Amino acid sequence: MILYVRFLPEPTLEAAGVEAALPALLALAEDISPVVQALPPDAALVDVGGAERYFGRDAGRLASLLRVRALAHRGVDCVIGAGPSPMLARMAACDASPGTTLVVTEEESAAYLAGKPVTALDGVGRATARTLCAYGLDSVGRLAAAPLAVIQRILGARAGREVWERARGIDRTPVVPNALSRSMAAERAFGLDELDQDEHRRALLSLAEELGARMRGERQVCTSLTLTVRYADRSTTTRTRTLREPTAHSAALAGAAYGLHEGLGLQRARVRGLSLRAEGLAEAERAARQLTFDPADERARRIEEVADRARAKFGPRAIVPGSLAA
Repeated sequence: MILYVRFLPEPTLEAAGVEAALPALLALAEDISPVVQALPPDAALVDVGGAERYFGRDAGRLASLLRVRALAHRGVDCVIGAGPSPMLARMAACDASPGTTLVVTEEESAAYLAGKPVTALDGVGRATARTLCAYGLDSVGRLAAAPLAVIQRILGARAGREVWERARGIDRTPVVPNALSRSMAAERAFGLDELDQDEHRRALLSLAEELGARMRGERQVCTSLTLTVRYADRSTTTRTRTLREPTAHSAALAGAAYGLHEGLGLQRARVRGLSLRAEGLAEAERAARQLTFDPADERARRIEEVADRARAKFGPRAIVPGSLAA
């Protein structure tokens, strides 16, 4: 059985805060099963097939144990779905109430899937759903009952087989332990609702410096940056920008963050917090960087390397940009 665990932020904690605690939460899951795959920012897959035999407990009881441990050690509640495949576990988690576990066994999977719309299946987007609905295949039950050859004629051989198998509860996606994180995030909350644009930029610079240092420490680069602005009424605005090249250079990240912020036009907005997410993470060794003859850029990168070594030896506040030193 597979568990899909989504960790829930407290009322005062945003999703970025959950992601910061995700490594510790994953360690709690690894005490139950070594097969744990992180799904940033706030979820994980846990294969408990071996753990069921080892502990002599079923998936539902192991899920309860994980939830209690997350609450006791980190103060974080969660919602958990359990199923014979990652897809069914995720769907069960979507249907479960916060703080509970919904278990769908292999015997129950056909009845559980039958009444769901085809969009509930992994790999079925709006365009695919419109195509299927045009043939009257608007539910998972009808899709599963249709002959495979018919679905393949509608969607193509490979896509048709994948969708048809998923409609029957078959998901061949493996749970990959220690999979490379695909994103990381950081957040800054203001003590009071902040209108000052200079304070916004200071926060963005701090976030870019933090993310850049974390990525460089893990030898990763990102391909895009997402800015989320949280307002006084708790509403949010999110914008994403694809970077010109994969990077972990703090100056490049800060420049992209400033551009996203300026594009929102927040001159009179009461901002309660900002979060920045680096997405599309990849190994730095495999990323190409455009060579430049700009001596200022090369000097900034060399200074950054020296600053990273100093922070590793003396702590993260050993060297900070002048505007953040106050």
